[in-house]
Amino acid sequence: MVMTRKDLGEVLVAKQIISADDLAQAREAQRSAPGDIGRIIVDLGFAQEKDVAKARAEVLGLQFVDLSTHRIDESAARSIPEHISKRHNLIATAKNGAKLTVAVADPTNPVALQDVRLASGAQQIVTVLATEEDISDAIRRVYKSGGGDGAVVPVANSMTGGGASDASIASSLSQAIASFGAREEVAEEDEAALRGAAEEAPIIRIAHTIIQQAIRDAASDIHVEPDRRGVRVRYRIDGVLHEVMPLPKYIQAPLISRMKIMADMNIAERRVPQDGRIPIRWDNKDYDMRVSCLPTVHGEKIVMRILDKSSVLLGLNKLGFTAETQAQVDELVAQPNGMFLSTGPTGSGKTTTQYSVLHKINTVDKNIITVEDPVEYQLGGISQVQVNRKAGLTFANALRSFLRQDPDIIMVGEMRDLETAEIAVEASLTGHLVLSTLHTNDAPSAVIRMVDMGVEPYLISATVIGVLAQRLARKVCQNCKQPYQVPGKELRRFGFKPNDPEEMVTLHRGSGCETCRHTGYKGRIGIYEMLRMNDEIAELIVRRAPLADIREAAKANGMYELREDGLLKVLEGITTPDEVMRVVFTAGH
Repeated sequence: MVMTRKDLGEVLVAKQIISADDLAQAREAQRSAPGDIGRIIVDLGFAQEKDVAKARAEVLGLQFVDLSTHRIDESAARSIPEHISKRHNLIATAKNGAKLTVAVADPTNPVALQDVRLASGAQQIVTVLATEEDISDAIRRVYKSGGGDGAVVPVANSMTGGGASDASIASSLSQAIASFGAREEVAEEDEAALRGAAEEAPIIRIAHTIIQQAIRDAASDIHVEPDRRGVRVRYRIDGVLHEVMPLPKYIQAPLISRMKIMADMNIAERRVPQDGRIPIRWDNKDYDMRVSCLPTVHGEKIVMRILDKSSVLLGLNKLGFTAETQAQVDELVAQPNGMFLSTGPTGSGKTTTQYSVLHKINTVDKNIITVEDPVEYQLGGISQVQVNRKAGLTFANALRSFLRQDPDIIMVGEMRDLETAEIAVEASLTGHLVLSTLHTNDAPSAVIRMVDMGVEPYLISATVIGVLAQRLARKVCQNCKQPYQVPGKELRRFGFKPNDPEEMVTLHRGSGCETCRHTGYKGRIGIYEMLRMNDEIAELIVRRAPLADIREAAKANGMYELREDGLLKVLEGITTPDEVMRVVFTAGH
């Protein structure tokens, strides 16, 4: 006797959950936009998700579990790493010996069950059905209550010599490495073997675990670095690199190849640097990963910059400006024309500041155009152009075209050469507000840098309205923050003037806890130096005066130096003297 599988839509009609007309409308919608008929019925509002899930369980011959009332064995749930549960939207509910019961919303996904089997080590997987919403809620409850995937393990810390990290990355990577098994290294010349190894489930899991753990740890960069005997994985968290667990050498070639495949790079090319990107969606947030591959003597090194697309939507008032600096920035970016520059070394937050400015001044009555290399974040209502040198689209070429696009505000990702600087100057002279960045150590140096590039001093004095130099300093962890006292004279290097030579000053520092990975720091805040143009500074620029004279004139005009702004944040208990020293002070200052 031939058994025919029931149709989900017909079962819902038979149970009088939906009408025949409802089903007809849902199928019509499915023809125009293919998808699961049950999801379409829920989205159209014809039935509740739970009723559809119960009917689906009947169709598939599975048990339905209501996770809103069902008791979940948390030890069973944590036998599956959190990132796998979130990726496939599933959760283990019970464990009996080698048998693991797993609640899923989509029982037809073979990759999900394969990942569960590899991660948990269970010999038998029993699948039950639950709603997507209930599974998501259960994942949040279970992993939040347990503080992640388990205990913590120590990791190296370049600042303090100690620290801690979630064991989830260690356990998940260990399981994946064991699944891959110790084997001979894959020859880099054998592209087919490399591609095959890169597509194996354990290698895919290792790559995903490294990326997802980095996002969970709020890392800004991932470094995958081949060594003579193995592969080192490091995360840059709050501006400082932390080493995670090392990987065996035989993982190197397939793992690097996997990451190159994800970034749409050529895995057969290993002699020259390559760049790519990986779009990631994690925990309902979108991330963009900029991937750089660099050949080294021990193999190719991968560095991934993690860009959180929501981070640039911070208001200017959340970047760490003092009230006075905030008011100056607001006033300058409200000008109809002129040039406003952000300066600082790589990784000092210049792009975030510029995007936050754009977000503030982006209104329907302004035409804003940007040229960037690359476009790091996409903002609605703004025309963003990406440099493409191979096609002949450079900063200078794009800027020339911008002037024919009737812009009000132009952002140049970076002024790198005289041609770009001259066109930006021309744009500001012809009635446009120009935003851009420069790589200099402080605000007054930006003027000297433009002169060195070949821009005429009288043009600089006529166009530049303000220069904002900045650094990012780590903040004291609020969870383990403790007061301590130091002699006021120890702060003199920051410009502090104690009333009494023996005066004691109360500062704050972190003692170290799980929240801050035992570093005493959690998060970062900006330290700023704002130079505003006035007649005196303009005259000094035209006369090609020494940098020291320009700095003194800027200070007389109200400029707080970076060290002074850092001192304010130290006295407020936001950061520490050592951290300000680390990010602000250079030889000779």
